[in-house]
Amino acid sequence: MIYFAGLAIAVALVAVAACGCGIGQGITVHGAITSMARQPEMSGKIQLVMFIGLAFIESLTIYSLMMSFILMAKLPKTDVVLELIQHAVK
Repeated sequence: MIYFAGLAIAVALVAVAACGCGIGQGITVHGAITSMARQPEMSGKIQLVMFIGLAFIESLTIYSLMMSFILMAKLPKTDVVLELIQHAVK
């Protein structure tokens, strides 16, 4: 039973990872825009590096989404959980 509770908590924590990726993307874009405002002649290189960084951050988001799908597939159906609870009570 603890195993299933751990899986449910893990699926919920994947949403936290997605929020962290969104915050990271915002910080990345803010830094790039600030750098481009300071040095307009370097905007091409800064933009390239920013897009590469955003691609890595977005791949982490997609990876966490896939992990949540895998973990959700491991969770039992509601009727199975209710049977386990009734069996544990007896």
